[in-house]
Amino acid sequence: MELSKILYVEDDPDIQSIAVMALETIGGLTLEVCSSGEDAIAKGDEFKPELILLDVMMPEMDGPTTLGRLREISSLSDVPAVFMTAKVTPEDVQSYKDMGVVDVIPKPFDPMTLADQVKEIWNKSHG
Repeated sequence: MELSKILYVEDDPDIQSIAVMALETIGGLTLEVCSSGEDAIAKGDEFKPELILLDVMMPEMDGPTTLGRLREISSLSDVPAVFMTAKVTPEDVQSYKDMGVVDVIPKPFDPMTLADQVKEIWNKSHG
Protein backbone atom coordinates (compact mmCIF):
# COMPACT_ATOMS: atom_id res chain seq x y z
CA MET A 1 0.00 0.00 0.00
CA GLU A 2 1.29 3.43 -0.88
CA LEU A 3 0.81 6.54 1.23
CA SER A 4 -1.72 8.94 -0.28
CA LYS A 5 -3.68 10.84 2.43
CA ILE A 6 -2.14 13.06 5.10
CA LEU A 7 -3.82 15.09 7.82
CA TYR A 8 -1.48 18.10 7.98
CA VAL A 9 -1.65 20.46 10.96
CA GLU A 10 0.39 23.70 10.83
CA ASP A 11 -0.55 27.16 12.12
CA ASP A 12 2.01 29.18 10.10
CA PRO A 13 0.52 30.04 6.68
CA ASP A 14 3.95 30.42 5.01
CA ILE A 15 5.20 27.03 6.18
CA GLN A 16 1.80 25.57 5.34
CA SER A 17 1.93 26.75 1.72
CA ILE A 18 5.50 25.47 1.22
CA ALA A 19 4.57 22.07 2.68
CA VAL A 20 1.42 21.85 0.56
CA MET A 21 3.49 22.56 -2.56
CA ALA A 22 6.10 20.00 -1.47
CA LEU A 23 3.63 17.26 -0.58
CA GLU A 24 0.83 17.78 -3.12
CA THR A 25 2.51 19.30 -6.17
CA ILE A 26 5.88 17.53 -5.93
CA GLY A 27 4.84 14.47 -3.91
CA GLY A 28 1.41 13.74 -5.42
CA LEU A 29 -0.18 13.31 -1.99
CA THR A 30 -3.66 14.39 -0.87
CA LEU A 31 -3.70 16.67 2.17
CA GLU A 32 -6.37 17.83 4.57
CA VAL A 33 -4.76 21.05 5.77
CA CYS A 34 -5.66 22.24 9.26
CA SER A 35 -4.52 25.50 10.85
CA SER A 36 -5.10 24.40 14.45
CA GLY A 37 -5.51 21.40 16.69
CA GLU A 38 -9.26 22.05 16.95
CA ASP A 39 -9.49 22.10 13.15
CA ALA A 40 -7.66 18.75 12.96
CA ILE A 41 -9.96 17.17 15.54
CA ALA A 42 -13.00 18.41 13.61
CA LYS A 43 -11.81 17.12 10.21
CA GLY A 44 -9.65 14.09 11.04
CA ASP A 45 -12.26 11.36 11.41
CA GLU A 46 -14.09 12.20 8.18
CA PHE A 47 -10.89 12.57 6.14
CA LYS A 48 -9.52 9.13 7.18
CA PRO A 49 -5.79 9.96 6.86
CA GLU A 50 -3.10 7.32 6.52
CA LEU A 51 -0.59 9.60 8.25
CA ILE A 52 -0.84 12.57 10.61
CA LEU A 53 1.81 15.26 10.13
CA LEU A 54 1.76 17.99 12.75
CA ASP A 55 3.61 21.00 14.00
CA VAL A 56 4.72 20.85 17.65
CA MET A 57 4.52 24.55 18.55
CA MET A 58 1.04 25.95 17.91
CA PRO A 59 -1.01 28.47 19.87
CA GLU A 60 -3.96 27.26 21.99
CA MET A 61 -3.45 23.52 21.40
CA ASP A 62 0.12 22.35 20.71
CA GLY A 63 1.09 19.30 18.66
CA PRO A 64 1.41 16.83 21.55
CA THR A 65 -2.00 17.87 22.95
CA THR A 66 -3.57 17.70 19.49
CA LEU A 67 -2.11 14.23 18.95
CA GLY A 68 -3.50 13.08 22.28
CA ARG A 69 -6.97 14.32 21.32
CA LEU A 70 -6.75 12.73 17.84
CA ARG A 71 -5.80 9.40 19.47
CA GLU A 72 -9.13 9.50 21.34
CA ILE A 73 -10.97 9.24 17.98
CA SER A 74 -11.19 5.51 17.28
CA SER A 75 -10.54 5.76 13.52
CA LEU A 76 -7.35 7.76 14.23
CA SER A 77 -6.02 5.86 17.25
CA ASP A 78 -3.53 3.79 15.20
CA VAL A 79 -2.68 6.23 12.40
CA PRO A 80 1.10 6.85 12.35
CA ALA A 81 1.99 10.41 13.37
CA VAL A 82 5.04 12.56 12.60
CA PHE A 83 5.96 15.82 14.31
CA MET A 84 7.56 18.73 12.43
CA THR A 85 9.51 21.08 14.65
CA ALA A 86 12.51 23.34 14.96
CA LYS A 87 13.24 21.75 18.37
CA VAL A 88 15.11 18.58 17.47
CA THR A 89 17.61 17.87 20.23
CA PRO A 90 18.00 14.12 20.84
CA GLU A 91 16.11 14.60 24.14
CA ASP A 92 13.21 16.34 22.36
CA VAL A 93 13.06 13.66 19.67
CA GLN A 94 13.03 10.90 22.31
CA SER A 95 10.25 12.58 24.27
CA TYR A 96 8.18 12.94 21.08
CA LYS A 97 8.72 9.27 20.25
CA ASP A 98 7.67 8.40 23.80
CA MET A 99 4.39 10.20 22.98
CA GLY A 100 3.90 7.76 20.12
CA VAL A 101 5.14 9.54 17.00
CA VAL A 102 7.01 7.39 14.48
CA ASP A 103 9.49 10.14 13.57
CA VAL A 104 10.35 13.84 13.73
CA ILE A 105 11.07 16.04 10.71
CA PRO A 106 13.25 19.06 11.51
CA LYS A 107 12.29 22.56 10.39
CA PRO A 108 13.27 24.15 8.17
CA PHE A 109 12.67 21.20 5.83
CA ASP A 110 13.72 20.89 2.19
CA PRO A 111 10.59 21.26 0.03
CA MET A 112 12.19 19.22 -2.76
CA THR A 113 12.71 16.16 -0.56
CA LEU A 114 9.89 16.49 2.01
CA ALA A 115 7.47 14.14 0.22
CA ASP A 116 10.13 11.44 -0.16
CA GLN A 117 11.09 11.87 3.49
CA VAL A 118 7.45 11.51 4.62
CA LYS A 119 6.87 8.47 2.35
CA GLU A 120 10.05 6.83 3.67
CA ILE A 121 8.93 7.33 7.28
CA TRP A 122 5.49 5.93 6.42
CA ASN A 123 7.00 2.89 4.69
CA LYS A 124 9.22 2.23 7.72
CA SER A 125 6.23 2.45 10.04
CA HIS A 126 4.55 -0.23 7.89
CA GLY A 127 7.69 -2.40 7.91
